[in-house]
Amino acid sequence: MKSPTIVLTCLLSASVAASSFARPASDKPNIIVVYTDDHGWPDIGTAGVYPDLKTPHIDALAASGVRATSGYSTAPQCVPSRAGLLIGKSQNRFGVESNGLPLDGFNAELTIAERLKKAGYATGQIGKWHLGPGPEITTHGFDDVFYKNSNRPGWANYDLEGNTVNGGPEKTGLYHLDACSQAAVAFIRRHSEKPFFLYLAYRAPHVPLDAPPKYLARFPGRMPERRRQALAMISAMDDGVGAIVKELRQRKLDKNTLIFFIADNGAPLKIHKLDAPGGGPGWDGSLNEPMNGEKGMLSEGGMRVPFVVSWPGTIPGKQVYNHPLITLDVAATAVELAGLPKDAKLDGVNLIPFLSGANKFAPKRALKWRWIAQAAIRDGKWKLLRGGKREYLFDLDADKEEKHNLATKHPDIANRLRAQLSDWANELDPPGLAAKGMSETWEQYYDFYLDGKPKPPLRSKFRLENPTKNNPPDNDDRVGDWIARNSSMGIKGSALRITQRGKNKKTPFIACARLKVQGPATAVIRLRNANGGKVGVSWRLDGQKDFVSGQTATQDVKASDELQTVEIPIAAKGRVIHVRLHLPAGETDIRSIELKDATKKIAKKWNFGGHSGRTQKVP
Repeated sequence: MKSPTIVLTCLLSASVAASSFARPASDKPNIIVVYTDDHGWPDIGTAGVYPDLKTPHIDALAASGVRATSGYSTAPQCVPSRAGLLIGKSQNRFGVESNGLPLDGFNAELTIAERLKKAGYATGQIGKWHLGPGPEITTHGFDDVFYKNSNRPGWANYDLEGNTVNGGPEKTGLYHLDACSQAAVAFIRRHSEKPFFLYLAYRAPHVPLDAPPKYLARFPGRMPERRRQALAMISAMDDGVGAIVKELRQRKLDKNTLIFFIADNGAPLKIHKLDAPGGGPGWDGSLNEPMNGEKGMLSEGGMRVPFVVSWPGTIPGKQVYNHPLITLDVAATAVELAGLPKDAKLDGVNLIPFLSGANKFAPKRALKWRWIAQAAIRDGKWKLLRGGKREYLFDLDADKEEKHNLATKHPDIANRLRAQLSDWANELDPPGLAAKGMSETWEQYYDFYLDGKPKPPLRSKFRLENPTKNNPPDNDDRVGDWIARNSSMGIKGSALRITQRGKNKKTPFIACARLKVQGPATAVIRLRNANGGKVGVSWRLDGQKDFVSGQTATQDVKASDELQTVEIPIAAKGRVIHVRLHLPAGETDIRSIELKDATKKIAKKWNFGGHSGRTQKVP
């Protein structure tokens, strides 16, 4: 008899109450977790919100089981949400509250894979990891690894034909989402005769947006290009879900298969949803509305995510489940279904009794979160949300958009929830309702999404040099990383043209911030100016709040219609984080700018010969 199979396709939600449901050890299901990346709650067709989606396989998965409308991640950010999912405990308990923190606590915990290996499971990881180096994934209980989250070579110890290989660079040359889907099918073939656990984590629709023409062609017509890219990447994942289900059916494993489809957090919108060219930082094209907020917030838009669960024959199909679930429930469910002893230290619950109909009641629990300066609790329909010194109370049954703060109207409910949240937060390290203070970005998010204030000015790193109808021009002239002062600026032919303006004829200059160039440094500028004059560089060091006197160097340039190269020493004692390039009067064309560090190596380079003016890759 072939082993039953559980496929968990993950965009996970709030936790589910404890239960004693467990399959006998002799009848262990296979488990597959599919986890998507920066994927908004409404961005699957079955949600019925946006008609531009094409997700027939995900929709069929939901029709065969459950679409959970209140499924939550454990955090509104990549690293902590993945750590919480794989361990089954709130990541705040083991020191992985946010990106950039040490992973020692995660490394000391048992993953789902490590637990299930003890129950005789084959284990596999595919796609994005984000919890340490790729070659170290096998130390976390995953025997088969196909680590790949971009179109660069990843790391794998088996190939797409299902053969074991020595661990090393993966060089399939396939689009990364297609390669991950094929690796999932190969894993199923390798282990179809025994129980297996597969964690498939697509890096989509997370930036950089990189869908190939094959998928982009499915979405013709007028729309923001970033939306087209997101739809294409989601469609590629949908193809992968279809290939997995097809393989399970061919092997007669589909009716023994539990499928969770879950995302790690909501979409990043950067408030403005700027349709910037290219596929880099900013809005990833996914949408959260009608949920309020975005990635980086404990509002519903930041951590309520797509959540689909399918297990034909065990979970009745065509269900819409409205009670809160959370990604922490995946580990608790897997442990009990594998016949392992129930672990009281896990923070989730076994979902199967609730989704199968064996238990007619919702899990009796409150879901709790803390992410840096924010904290939240959901108990039934009520949610208390804290961001720094701000506090909100929402009735999510009546107001899932979080538009009406009821804290003043229902102080007793707010006090009760705050006390529950505080008691839980005091168990964390560090204890308390906040680990740190609110950043300027989070303050702006709360101003806009929760307090109804106007949009803040668009951050310079996302401003466009070529405004469009959807993206109006900013007050300052910008080209890529550079901003013009006392001048206008734009790409003209094969150069960046800076033209002096203003009645008082102040000296024109352009500036670039967010640098990390170790001094002493050198600026190399290739330019022309018909009038000639002085070219200067001023610099600001790390720790300095503004430009100071004595930190400027100049060189004379000849009046000429020909390009000439100017080298200006930057006698900086420390790390340069901000520069101003002062130019002669009139009109200056710049072909390129280089900043060389203390070792004379090029640290930053901009080539304006037909380029937008963003940093070039340096060999």
